[in-house]
Amino acid sequence: MKRITFLLPILLSALTVLQARAQRTVVKSLSNNAIRIQWRQVDSALKIEEVSLKQNDRWTKTIPPSGEYTLLYSETRPSTESAETFEKITGGKFPEDAYHYQQTQWKESTTGVALNTAGQAFHFYPQTGEAKNQGLEFKSETDVATVTSHWKIDPRFPTDILVTMTLNAKKKGFFSLATPTLAALPVEQMSWVSVPGYFQGNFMQKNFALAYAYGHGIPNRPVVYRERCASTLSPLMSSKDGFTLSVVPEPGLARDPWAKDQITQVDWHLGLSHMNRKAQLSPTLYYPVLGEEKSEMEAGQSVSYSFRYSLIAGDWFQATKHAAIDIYKFRETLALRQSKQALTDRIEKMHHYLTDPKTSLWNIEEYKGKQIGAQSYLGGVVGSDKDAMKNSDYGAMWMLANATKDPELTQKVLPPAENFKLVQQQTDEGFFKGAVEGQYYLAKKKKFVEEWGEVVEPIALTYYVMLDIGNMLLFEPDNAELKERLRIGAEKLLSWQRKDGSFAVAYDRKTEQEIFKDIQDVRPTFYGLIVAHRMLKDEKYLKAAEKGAEWFLKNAVETGAFLGVCGDARYAPDFATGQSAQALLDLFDLTQNKKYQDAAVTCAKIYTSSIYTHPIADHKLKTVNGTAREDWEISQTGLSFEHGGIFGSATRHGPIQLASHAGMFIRIYQLTGEQLFADMARAAAIGRDAFVDSKTSVASYYWNAMNRGAGPYPHHAWWQIGWITDYLLSEAALRSNGKVNFPRGFVTPKVGPHQTYGFAPGDVFGDKANLIIKEGFAVADSPSIDPIISKSTTQNTYYVTLLNNSPQPTAFNLKIDNSKISETNAPATMKWAETNQKAAITNIKLPAFGSRTLAISYKP
Repeated sequence: MKRITFLLPILLSALTVLQARAQRTVVKSLSNNAIRIQWRQVDSALKIEEVSLKQNDRWTKTIPPSGEYTLLYSETRPSTESAETFEKITGGKFPEDAYHYQQTQWKESTTGVALNTAGQAFHFYPQTGEAKNQGLEFKSETDVATVTSHWKIDPRFPTDILVTMTLNAKKKGFFSLATPTLAALPVEQMSWVSVPGYFQGNFMQKNFALAYAYGHGIPNRPVVYRERCASTLSPLMSSKDGFTLSVVPEPGLARDPWAKDQITQVDWHLGLSHMNRKAQLSPTLYYPVLGEEKSEMEAGQSVSYSFRYSLIAGDWFQATKHAAIDIYKFRETLALRQSKQALTDRIEKMHHYLTDPKTSLWNIEEYKGKQIGAQSYLGGVVGSDKDAMKNSDYGAMWMLANATKDPELTQKVLPPAENFKLVQQQTDEGFFKGAVEGQYYLAKKKKFVEEWGEVVEPIALTYYVMLDIGNMLLFEPDNAELKERLRIGAEKLLSWQRKDGSFAVAYDRKTEQEIFKDIQDVRPTFYGLIVAHRMLKDEKYLKAAEKGAEWFLKNAVETGAFLGVCGDARYAPDFATGQSAQALLDLFDLTQNKKYQDAAVTCAKIYTSSIYTHPIADHKLKTVNGTAREDWEISQTGLSFEHGGIFGSATRHGPIQLASHAGMFIRIYQLTGEQLFADMARAAAIGRDAFVDSKTSVASYYWNAMNRGAGPYPHHAWWQIGWITDYLLSEAALRSNGKVNFPRGFVTPKVGPHQTYGFAPGDVFGDKANLIIKEGFAVADSPSIDPIISKSTTQNTYYVTLLNNSPQPTAFNLKIDNSKISETNAPATMKWAETNQKAAITNIKLPAFGSRTLAISYKP
């Protein structure tokens, strides 16, 4: 009896184990030769027990599996008011009341729906599952709805799982159905997490404002982002083991920013998050969005949507490429683009716009005994009474003047613009000696001011002293006054650099104390020291630049944390991220230290997350301000942000036409062979005529302005000339395999990485030649053809480099007007520089994105 009593617990334990094993038998599985997902039944719930990929003929378990579903329900429409307030990491309200451009966006981003606290959350697992339609169908019952999901492997992409979810309402109310948690990644196992366009990073950030507004670290809350600033619809997470899981909605699920005949940019159809409702790291979609379109339902109504899980043994960049190229057809939409006006023609037309004081809003004012010149700026500037003046791209100004030799520029624009620059820099002794007084001059108050308050920024010193004066010095290397001003600026920048290589974001003009201590200066402020070294030949500046770059690599590139340069947006991350990639490329050129080149490529990859890749563009007709447009003509795909994120301008205005990154992306493509960079550069640059004012050839800045021209920003035309030149000459160097190559100067303030040209001869098929602009000299009868003209420094030879900026082969005729140049005789010879064979200029044929250079020699 004692023996039986002793054995009874052992027998009962064994029985329990057997029962548990019986309960945990594999009941459902999806698998092929690449991926395997297994469900087990546990207490009447079907849970995912394994998610594996096949590598080297062996199954490898990836990210810890889950299989839990989440449904959000509210009897009433959720509030549109802010649900919480937040403080800066240094204390105090965020954002401050002075940043009125951000107030609406911040309010929208802190509602209960956005913070993912609204509604009642139902968490559950499927109760039943069966094989159906070449996949598995699961069914779940909750108190408020029945949820059905169908899972199958995509036959085109073997590690993608296609899922269709259907919600059938049992009660009246508002519903939002989340994508199930396929897997949840422990924080200690993450290597990268991103909602592209909003943030990317490799560490959790405890301060919510810093993570949510700036992307300086991963938000530790399951916030729900709008699709309006999601560049690629692919929230993702990467593990330290090298696996990346992303969730990609079916094309057409997110809002179309111009759905039919009016702007629909702010519509919210789809929510994206890096976490599930329980704040576990797991890329998640929410459809419909609670309180938004299609979320209100009566009992008996249903809603369905589809998406895919994509699981790869690769990094985040591979995952976003897959979403953009394979699912959202980015490369196919590039193939739709056709220009109606050549980019070179736009430069020539903008030349006329900028030399007409009426159209360019050019002003001459007297200040400190000098005639200073700048263009009116009618945007927001603190203290402005519609009297603000500004110059933008000094490199483009000097390039255009040098290339055209137009006295309207050389005599009437450049001298007062140079005076503007000289008086803009503070030369009085004191804490701010060498810095800039401000970006803008207020003519009525006769003073320089910053964009948004009494602040002095080290990066403004880099921009408006070092870069502008540096670019001028490239054309005027013997200008002693400019050299001295550059030196004063360099010394100030050097004195402001901290021991670790970093800089303050800004100083208070009155107290001289550092401000904005809640954010780090993760911007290429160190670039000013690159300029100083290159122009003044002092090694101490190069060492300081490297010191700054080392800090930047650790605190920005490695972490994915960047800062913007627009004071009115409280420095929301912007095009300075793309500029950072070029800064690192330039530092590599000086040092030949490959880590800077590698970091530049990483930075450029991160900047691809500032480029829209959705929705899929097509030929569908839409009405834009009374004009019929095909969808691809006004598509956002290929365009970049001014600043994205939750309170950037893109939330309302959409992306911008100022594609400063295009040339840099071509350079990165030439370096890496990564096709996405070339595709993104070309998608931004060509076929954008719907945004170009036909009278001036100046493109609108913001996407929502369509073709209203420069509007309140006439100085933007200089930036447009600058980026177009950089793009064209980068393409010429790429397509000619370096046979057409012009030296690059410095990047421009402040819109991105495009660089200055024309200050020194280039190399054209072994001959030294100067970049020139001769309007009407070489004109193609196809707007896809851009002729770039240069003149030999030693021969009476002109070179016409012809670029086919079309995704299709192009046949065209070229007209040469000899009267447009000083030589009036007919050319002695016309040869193709590539082959040295006689050239005919009719029925010229160039392949898609091809090039050819014509050498036209004249008799002495």
